[in-house]
Amino acid sequence: MGERYSVLRDMSGVRTAGPFESTGAGGPAPSQAAAAGSEPHVEVVELGKRELREVSRDPEVRAVAPVMPTRLIQPIEDGSEGRAEAEAAAAAATWGVKAVGADVSMRTGADTIVAVLDTGIDATHPTFTGVTLIQEDFSGSGVGDKQGHGTHCAGTIFGRPVEGTRIGVAPGVTRALIGKVLADDGSGDTEGLLRGLEWALHQGAQVISMSLGFDFPGMVQRMVDGGRQPRFATSRALEAYRANLRLFDALMRMVAAREALGLGALVVAAAGNESERQTGPDFEIAVSLPAAAEGIIAVGALAQSPTGNGLVIAPFSNTFPQISAPGVGVISARNGGGLRSLSGTSMATPHVAGAAALWWEEVTKSPLPATSSTVTARLLAGAVVSPLAAGVDVADRGVGLVRAP
Repeated sequence: MGERYSVLRDMSGVRTAGPFESTGAGGPAPSQAAAAGSEPHVEVVELGKRELREVSRDPEVRAVAPVMPTRLIQPIEDGSEGRAEAEAAAAAATWGVKAVGADVSMRTGADTIVAVLDTGIDATHPTFTGVTLIQEDFSGSGVGDKQGHGTHCAGTIFGRPVEGTRIGVAPGVTRALIGKVLADDGSGDTEGLLRGLEWALHQGAQVISMSLGFDFPGMVQRMVDGGRQPRFATSRALEAYRANLRLFDALMRMVAAREALGLGALVVAAAGNESERQTGPDFEIAVSLPAAAEGIIAVGALAQSPTGNGLVIAPFSNTFPQISAPGVGVISARNGGGLRSLSGTSMATPHVAGAAALWWEEVTKSPLPATSSTVTARLLAGAVVSPLAAGVDVADRGVGLVRAP
């Protein structure tokens, strides 16, 4: 009996020959995509050991990895009932929007296509009025958002004001791709995630936001529950994790190659909430997948210091992010209407995605090349450290607090 594998192929060299054409030596020149870019395609197949070896030798195949479980990076709910609404009523914009400077930016994210790969979206929420939402389900549970995580994240990226309070970093975005890659219970797998990524790329996404992670412990537990020894289960899960890291690295290299055709995308992902800094330095966890993959911007979470001496690293935020953003007490859209306050690197990531949309607009209207590498460079170079409290370690905050143009 085989195991399910994700197979990443580069289809840029595949072309359909006419009845009098040849695709072999001496035939027509390869397509523009084959010559200058990559065309990622993901398929999921069941393979035994022999079939796995054969597939891996296919020249079109860039990587093969076992399907792994994924899950949303569980946010921390604000326990104060009504606090979000009270804070929102007293402010023209959320503290996160202000911290990244989006409230004073001349850019709104206009004409930028953003993709949110999460638990879906509550398309009826008033904060999304005027946004064309293109929804696709890769979780098997249907479009829409029963969990609320995706709605909150999307609100931070491009939400319109709610009861007079600005919650969105890039409220000028008018077209958003909503890929539901996590089911209503917040669980998923790499098949759904990879299919969602492929879809977003083919739909022309310029910014892709992912507030989710690989469920390594969950994979181990499933195998143990299936009767395997813990040592064996851990080794198999580690093997799958390593293979998926290589697959995501390969996919991001293909994404970068698409830039030659003007199809580049900037991808951001949450660093993870597994650290427990309040316990001690031995309880810090490094950035996890998919944020740890090459070419993905990993986002850490910042909090307002209770002493008012600047922004500090959130105690749960994983170490070694590339950039940081507000991630504690973030007010955004609640499923069914209204607002709620949540904390997590899940909440920090959409601040960076929204800022990336602003930078796309800025670069497009400048003499600079309108490419994802240019936008990435400006986004990272524009980060600041002056709002941070003294003593914040560079390994914990990356280049600093993301800022709007």
